[in-house]
Amino acid sequence: MTDKITRMLEGFKASRVSHEKIRRTLKDLPYKDIGFAKIDNHRNLRRGFPEVVFGRGKTTEQVVKIAQKIISHDGILLITHADRKAFLKLKRSYPAVKFDKKAKIISYRKDKPVLKKGTVLIVTAGTADLPVAAEAKATLEIMGNKVELLYDVGVAGLHRILDKSEVLDRASVIIVIAGMEGALASVVSGLVSKAVIAVPTSVGYGASFGGIAPLLTMINSCSPGIAVVNIDNGFGAAYFASLINS
Repeated sequence: MTDKITRMLEGFKASRVSHEKIRRTLKDLPYKDIGFAKIDNHRNLRRGFPEVVFGRGKTTEQVVKIAQKIISHDGILLITHADRKAFLKLKRSYPAVKFDKKAKIISYRKDKPVLKKGTVLIVTAGTADLPVAAEAKATLEIMGNKVELLYDVGVAGLHRILDKSEVLDRASVIIVIAGMEGALASVVSGLVSKAVIAVPTSVGYGASFGGIAPLLTMINSCSPGIAVVNIDNGFGAAYFASLINS
């Protein structure tokens, strides 16, 4: 959006763009009020990425209307906790829109992103953590990050992660996703010299309390350099990793 405004102002200076077009474009900054939602059109200018939509709890019609406004303004769309109904409706107007069923993410990008130099590594303790990893991966990719994956290397078989030192070393940022007791984040952090973002998941038996147990383990890690996001929040971890990778 920054480039679009810059080109438009340069066009105005060169008398190629009308005063009316300038007015129409700028009047919706910093937000667009559509009644049930106030879309933050200024987000891309402030943060480098447009507003992300949390789909769950919204009607299909609300999701679609919000998505249409974001696409028309920024040419980029990311909806988390999305469903197939909203995807199919958006697909009619935007054939290039994508739906990742495992990640529950709807995404669209008019132009290919400029890839960042570093690589973000996603590490999971178990196969049951893959849906959260899928959300993180889809988020990272639409934000222009190169992604590597390392699945099912939890502490119950510690040799599996110790055997992957080369993969760990070449990453710029590491996201560690784990349920049960959540010890993997501390182990990985103790092996590397880069930021680790820990994601507790709701995977586990009764006393894991739906992810509270790994959350507390990660927060109380004795290894410095770990940031912890909310339970099952692959999106939040990916967004933070992308900022670091910038």
